[in-house]
Amino acid sequence: MKKLFTILALIASIFAVIFSVLPISNLAIFPAIAALIFGLIAFYLSKKSGEVKKLIQFTFLLTIAALAVTTYKSFFTTTEVTNTEVIEATETKLEKESIDELEGLDIEIDDTEIEDISFDE
Repeated sequence: MKKLFTILALIASIFAVIFSVLPISNLAIFPAIAALIFGLIAFYLSKKSGEVKKLIQFTFLLTIAALAVTTYKSFFTTTEVTNTEVIEATETKLEKESIDELEGLDIEIDDTEIEDISFDE
């Protein structure tokens, strides 16, 4: 049981470190909390048996480092919205082009084809 919680804590702390250095660093909180919970359970079980492994302490160190990086990034990283006028101009240009393209199509539909179409209500 102790090995299971130690392995789960180690895996969760590694995920927390990986998420903390990625642009989605806010998601690192969830595996960090899981790593802390699994680590505390593993620490409690190992304390009961009388032998505390260094791996559990290393897991806590990784988790604390991941939380520190995540906290730093959330405080000091600002999200800047750049000029969106260029994007909006491109969207309107593409919309006009697609409307012109659709207007240029000649589609002939027979009345018999329209009668065959049924709509489920």
